[in-house]
Amino acid sequence: MSKESEQFSTEIEQRSVENSGSLSFSVRVRPRLPDFLSSVNLKYVKLGYGCLISHRLYLLLAPPLLAAFIARVGKFTWHDLYEKYGLIEVLFISALLFLLLYFYTDLIPGSTYLLDFSCFRPSDEYKISKAEFIELAKKSGNFNDTSIEFQERVLKKSGIGDETYLPKGVFRPGYRNSLNDGRQEVSMVMFGAITDLLAATKVKPKDIKILIVNCGILNTTPSLSSMVVNHFKLRHDIHSFNLGGMGCGAGITAIDLAKDLLDAYPRTYALVVSTEAVSSTWYSGNDIHMQLPNCFFRMGAAAIMLSNFPLDRWRAKYELKQLVRTHKGMDNRSYKSIHQREDSEGRKGLYVSKDVIEVGGHALKANITTLGPLVLPVSEQLHFFTNLIFKKKKAKPYIPDYKLAFEHMCILATSKKVLDEIQKNLELTEEYMEASRKTLERFGNTSSSSTWYELAYLELNSRIKRGDRVCQIACGAGFMCNSVVWKALRNVRKPKHSPWI
Repeated sequence: MSKESEQFSTEIEQRSVENSGSLSFSVRVRPRLPDFLSSVNLKYVKLGYGCLISHRLYLLLAPPLLAAFIARVGKFTWHDLYEKYGLIEVLFISALLFLLLYFYTDLIPGSTYLLDFSCFRPSDEYKISKAEFIELAKKSGNFNDTSIEFQERVLKKSGIGDETYLPKGVFRPGYRNSLNDGRQEVSMVMFGAITDLLAATKVKPKDIKILIVNCGILNTTPSLSSMVVNHFKLRHDIHSFNLGGMGCGAGITAIDLAKDLLDAYPRTYALVVSTEAVSSTWYSGNDIHMQLPNCFFRMGAAAIMLSNFPLDRWRAKYELKQLVRTHKGMDNRSYKSIHQREDSEGRKGLYVSKDVIEVGGHALKANITTLGPLVLPVSEQLHFFTNLIFKKKKAKPYIPDYKLAFEHMCILATSKKVLDEIQKNLELTEEYMEASRKTLERFGNTSSSSTWYELAYLELNSRIKRGDRVCQIACGAGFMCNSVVWKALRNVRKPKHSPWI
């Protein structure tokens, strides 16, 4: 019974019976996030420390090796070395030392810097209020009364405001997803974001060696990454990748792929573009389990410029510190929680299971448990292990305070209910949730680009100071949960161009 109480919340509804005047009560059971404070999965704690040791092994070995080297050769002078060995031997030893130093610096992955990013804001002709959304849905004739009532109820509690952006062509009577609509939408948002980014960073298209585009539903031939190459005339030997089907978490997956490629190709620029085609995710049928994406998804795109040039540290905004990806696809319930399918009339859409909040909660819990050892202060980790080892039976384990690990958090702007549950489980203050809530209200859920609109909000309000750590967290179909931590290299001034201006 206790296990079930972790997974469900109850609401008691009071209803009056008109004829008798008596009162009746019904209990509505709703799925919710698992209680993060009730248990700790040590598998993910061990995984986090495994990542920490593997990533920092050279730091553990370097001090003793350096001490041994100094103790061995510290008493020798160049004169002693020249008397013992000839000139040829001295030159050979010196060359060997320089060669070893070169290989050492070359084998250790360099830092990944975020020069700048840009988020696209559509023109006002695409603005749509909640009232206009319902009015257009009624006029389209694509939805019955039950579907209209359901969407109206969801929008009312969604946390979405009246200035989000949507391609209004989806309300055409008998609308079906088309490649033409999808291409037009992504061309506008992607090219707009990239153009602004190139202007801000002064990076020439011919200098970009790595291109990664992610879009969940729309996958065309030629690919979206090829569309970018063709439009901006990128170099012929560019390493181009197109990620699809990963949903809202794909933006961080793309950053992870870009980092790996930058480690393989020194002194390189990587362009990452995250977007979603709302016109391709739109569902025109009456299955209410497939209508939730209609209510939350909105137009948007983000373009990010990454670099591993050492000198770019002086002009970059952020440095990538940690990136953790967790996947729950081995579990069938998680795998099927968000599924693209056709309804009984052959209309395509995204099916969202009633279990998605609980599934997402378990994925998030696994991710932050793995991330903890990489980012938490040593004092918090010692407190956690001491409590874990000596805790009394049936006592809840101590959960580290993640507010000590980050100054800012950008949590995927999915819905008000999900953000409320995450805030409660992670015990976050309103200040930590502000960027997510404001983004949900102003732009809705822009899928994989959502966390970048949140970071843009923090920059516009001059929240980012030198040394601040920013954590972006996003979940996606599969089911996955990804997080990335950036460290600010300078005080970030208010940008001249921002989707919030």
